[in-house]
Amino acid sequence: MDRSPAIEEAVRERAAKLEQFANQIVSCRVTIEAPHKHKHQGKLYRVAVDVRVPGGEVTASRDPAQHHAHEDVFVALRDAFKAVRRQLQDYVRVKEGKTKAHETPDHGEICELHPARDFGRIKTSEGREIYFHRNSVLGAEFDGLRIGQAVRFSEEAGDEGPQASTVHVVGKHQIVG
Repeated sequence: MDRSPAIEEAVRERAAKLEQFANQIVSCRVTIEAPHKHKHQGKLYRVAVDVRVPGGEVTASRDPAQHHAHEDVFVALRDAFKAVRRQLQDYVRVKEGKTKAHETPDHGEICELHPARDFGRIKTSEGREIYFHRNSVLGAEFDGLRIGQAVRFSEEAGDEGPQASTVHVVGKHQIVG
């Protein structure tokens, strides 16, 4: 796509924030594509972020075919940078030996779903509600999830409170993507 000062500034700001999570970033390459030019629909942006660190590389991309919210390039950027941030955090934890030894994932059940907004909430056995995004669901399709369905998840601190970084459906009735 053509260069835009506003988009370049947003990319630079998000790339600079990555240094909070990994202070030895060697390079950060961001590719933004608008592959579909439909006349009746908006463009769906594909964003790929490639971060190189000493001894490794972390990449994340967001495919527009799965995310109609990515008609807004800034939403696509946000999602791609969030994904690469999570991967960087994991990479740093492993490098620093701060990984937890096979901690049992938390369990709960889906108590809220908002498919049009790409998120839901999980209610834990303690009664807490944990946010999760469509991209966090592994081994099942987000659109196949149902309220009351049992899940296991890994919790992390998010921008607006606790969130599930991964969500796995429990039991044999999961819908595999």
